[in-house]
Amino acid sequence: MVDKVRLIRPYISFEEVEEDFRRVFASGMLTRGEQIAAFREELARYTGARHVFFATSGTTALSVCIKLLGIENGDEVVIADFSFPASANVVEDVGARPVFADVSPDTFNMRIEELDRCLSPRTKAVMFVDALGNPTGVQAIAAECRRRGIPLIEDAACALGSSEAGARCGNIADLTCFSFHPRKLLTTGEGGAITTNDDRWAKWLTVKLSHGATGNEGVALEFGEFGYNYRLGELQAVMGRTQLRKLDGIVDRRNSIRKAYCDELLDDGFTVQQLGPSTRHNVQSMAFKVPPGVDRNALVRYLQSTGVESTIGTYALSATRFYRDKYADVQPVATMLYEKTITLPCYDGVDVDRVVAACRAFVSRR
Repeated sequence: MVDKVRLIRPYISFEEVEEDFRRVFASGMLTRGEQIAAFREELARYTGARHVFFATSGTTALSVCIKLLGIENGDEVVIADFSFPASANVVEDVGARPVFADVSPDTFNMRIEELDRCLSPRTKAVMFVDALGNPTGVQAIAAECRRRGIPLIEDAACALGSSEAGARCGNIADLTCFSFHPRKLLTTGEGGAITTNDDRWAKWLTVKLSHGATGNEGVALEFGEFGYNYRLGELQAVMGRTQLRKLDGIVDRRNSIRKAYCDELLDDGFTVQQLGPSTRHNVQSMAFKVPPGVDRNALVRYLQSTGVESTIGTYALSATRFYRDKYADVQPVATMLYEKTITLPCYDGVDVDRVVAACRAFVSRR
């Protein structure tokens, strides 16, 4: 039986974390211990951000940022349309309206022209999405938001390890949210993080992410606010620290795999997601637009039949049933990308030749 080519394999093994796991269990501190403190410090150093806060997922990280900015019923948030539904759901959750900005057909990211089209007096924030880990254009959007005095949230769920113009994701936008889901380069099973350089927002986050505790009253805590518990545990921090130490090497190797794919598939009519000249992409997803005339869904099914896992790029939020029915504001480029992009396996040891051969076999049947 031929082995399956999986879409992703985590960059961590039990052997790497076993000794630290034993130390955590021996300490009796399964949460709020030394590992979390060290992971926070190391992630701040890696991204260049002044403040780091952990969350249970990229979604809860985004949700907290929406609440931090006081976004509520009647407000609007401009969101890049090519993303996972979590980007819009956290806005919808507070009664605000997600306004969908169409994206570049090349980079798959928000364009300034579309941002300008979507702004209104009700706009309270902009959410730039690093589509599939690609931050191309985020610096220009950040500069435009600063000029207009609008807070920028970077949905960098896929983008830890990526950078533009020498600045790493996590140290560009006003608020940046990461995900540590298993499909990400750094995974803690589930989990996420928020970074910011704003000291005032850091104080708010410190209280809100501690159930609203504002200090001590005698031997008990004083709760001067209401708040949340979106903590990571110590074992998750061990996993995160282990992968963070080798993240740059992982990104280098994934870029080598990206080049191998491009050397083969571009001549067959596949079009790779484009990067800006100053972009370092972590290649969280090895994404192509399929050749003209090729049915992307049929290609995914065919690859599956040969033992190769693949999937779509991601979603056109405005075209998902809920948002299409509610707002009737479907964006054409994001919809085209939803229908035409495919994500291929990309990780150490992946059999690129086998994946390429399977793609070619399907395309040649046209």
